[in-house]
Amino acid sequence: MRNTENVYWGSLNHQGWLLYAAATAKGLCCITLPNESFERLAEFVERHFPNANLEPNQAVLEPYLTELKEYLEGKRQKFTVPLDLRGTPFQMSVWKSLLQISYGQWATYSDIAASIGRPSAVRAVGAAIGANPVPFVVPCHRVIGKGGKLTGYRGGLDVKSALLKLENVRIPPSP
Repeated sequence: MRNTENVYWGSLNHQGWLLYAAATAKGLCCITLPNESFERLAEFVERHFPNANLEPNQAVLEPYLTELKEYLEGKRQKFTVPLDLRGTPFQMSVWKSLLQISYGQWATYSDIAASIGRPSAVRAVGAAIGANPVPFVVPCHRVIGKGGKLTGYRGGLDVKSALLKLENVRIPPSP
């Protein structure tokens, strides 16, 4: 018999944004963006946690959702909850680099590629950022294109823009 892992989920409705989050015993593993459905969370869990039991449990998710709500209200600049990230070694290196971008700061895709020692892998970095399972916490919204251009965000550029505005990020004007 296979061991089954429990993955618990809960939701947060914040100013019209409905977010779903999931966590294992090790930590937060997935957050959906405002334009994503519960099905996206379920598919993520099925793909990355084979044979997992996905069950609703708002109480287990409370510490994660509380920090997320505090962040969205501008009351939190750093997350302290544990994470259970699952990805390729390359993705993990990109996500680790994203965690180094401080609140209110930004970096380019080229900066991230250089930071992981793969300066020519800008497109692959973009794909890894797009696969980030815990947006907000692993701040992929803080990555912009060269010249300050807002580019590619799974949640939509309106969401990316709102998050950057929340953090008072100053983006240089495009040349």
